Amino acid sequence: MNQKIYPNIPNPSDIISQSSAPPSNNFYQTYPSANPQDPRYAENILEKNIGRRAAFYMSYNDSLEWRDRIFTGKIIQAGRDYAIVEEEASKKYVLLWTVYLNFVEFDELPIVN
Repeated sequence: MNQKIYPNIPNPSDIISQSSAPPSNNFYQTYPSANPQDPRYAENILEKNIGRRAAFYMSYNDSLEWRDRIFTGKIIQAGRDYAIVEEEASKKYVLLWTVYLNFVEFDELPIVN
């Protein structure tokens, strides 16, 4: 007979916590940044220029029909990884992921600080 004997595994509710720290729902520890609005990040520059006209030069390397595109219009909203632009030609709102962004041209001097 080839039987395996497994040890008794305790019920998790029977285990008493050895830690004196209260349980936390946060898995990652977060630390406050010395300068939370660093103007060198593209998303911060775009956010400070909401309402201004700009041209977004985008590249979609995996697409044959959308290889390189230019979206021109007014910046409506900007976040960490996106920008929403109201296109001039079509008057449509376009959500652009900044991962595909090459560069942005502004019609006037952009606000950086």
